[in-house]
Amino acid sequence: MRARRIRIAAGLGAVALTTACAGAGSLTSGSSDATTIVVAIVSNPQMTDAISLSDQFTEEHPNINVDFVSLPENESRAKITASVATGGGEFDVVMVSNYETSMWAENGWLVNLQPYADATENYDTEDFLEPVRESLSYEGDMYSVPFYGESSFLVYRKDIFDEAGLTMPEQPTWQEVRDRAAAVEQARPDMDGICLRGLAGWGENLAPLNTVINTFGGRWFDQDWNAQLDSPEVREAVEFYVDLVQEHGQEGAATTGFAECATRYGQGRTAMWYDATSMVNVVESPDDSVTAGLNGYAQAPVVETEASGWLYTWSLAIPSTTEHADEAWEFISWMTDKEYAHTVAEAYGWERVPPGARQSTYEIPEYAEVAEAYAEPTLQAIRNANQDTTMTRPVPYEGIQFLAIPEFQDLGTRVGQQISAAIAGQISVEEALEQSQNYAETVGESYQQEEGE
Repeated sequence: MRARRIRIAAGLGAVALTTACAGAGSLTSGSSDATTIVVAIVSNPQMTDAISLSDQFTEEHPNINVDFVSLPENESRAKITASVATGGGEFDVVMVSNYETSMWAENGWLVNLQPYADATENYDTEDFLEPVRESLSYEGDMYSVPFYGESSFLVYRKDIFDEAGLTMPEQPTWQEVRDRAAAVEQARPDMDGICLRGLAGWGENLAPLNTVINTFGGRWFDQDWNAQLDSPEVREAVEFYVDLVQEHGQEGAATTGFAECATRYGQGRTAMWYDATSMVNVVESPDDSVTAGLNGYAQAPVVETEASGWLYTWSLAIPSTTEHADEAWEFISWMTDKEYAHTVAEAYGWERVPPGARQSTYEIPEYAEVAEAYAEPTLQAIRNANQDTTMTRPVPYEGIQFLAIPEFQDLGTRVGQQISAAIAGQISVEEALEQSQNYAETVGESYQQEEGE
């Protein structure tokens, strides 16, 4: 990666640092006579389970203390990016994704984990689902390892659909989803037709929206880095998304992210939810959801493409600034090895096992039985999550629900804010996209200048 782009990424991180509260959500386990590693982690349900189970790790490794810094997704991204990009050195383990991994590996910001994995008995990186493993590799080596992997699909209440006389295609179109949302609300006025993310953020509302833009035939840039956010295809997609959530979605949609939709769907307040396949840990958990056992799953809705699901993985990496790489790997390998599924199942049940990372998880008889409704839809969505099947035209960037360029953290956040304002009714979709186009043009011009040098 060219030095200019490294400086941009570092600058964004420095700005982002001011948005996060240092030490928020910090939890510590272990003894005072051991080496302490600091783990920065996202406070999603699966990661909360890992924190609660970490005493088992410290019992097995009395020489290692684990200090967690757990933050909501947007804050976690900002704090981790700021620390790693500026060489802050606060963390020994960081939770990253397939967006950051290869870029940060190229910059020299992450430790190569392949030698550690190869030297760890029975760790078996070949067991990771191939699309997930490849997305976390740089020059053939893994620089982060997946805690869970995901694509996206549509969950719906089978019982509610049966009551209303509705069926769901295995792979619906977005128009079919809209029609079913309206029909459900007619049959059940006490329910929302669908829940969709509106909370601003490149990893929040832009995640589902970008898949809608792709399948409607839109793209962020053409192959010459000309911004395309004011194109007819993008406008049609965004108008559809905004109209759908305004007419058939949840109250307060502009401030609703993954966690809020999970709560609403789990409480039985909405009939459909399009989001990450990892949702199954919540909606199929009898402890967390009244919908457990009542759900059907369909592939991500499409318009002009064969598929539409994204590819994403929350993974664990070691910043190159750490002085405790060996201890950090000991923790990472515990949290991502084949046995971790059994650890979670024994404590919380097979419904809570992190999905989408290891093939061997799907071969455990107890998990296969519990996951019968969603295992194959999850694996199919991950297998189909590539640009050839989810986009209509070529683009100069990698990524489906994100653009794998350093500038996207800032650009995506700015555009996400515009879309959220449109969902809230504060501005029109046309105004939102006009401003978003201006932001994108600035980024596109920088790449055009590079290619012209």
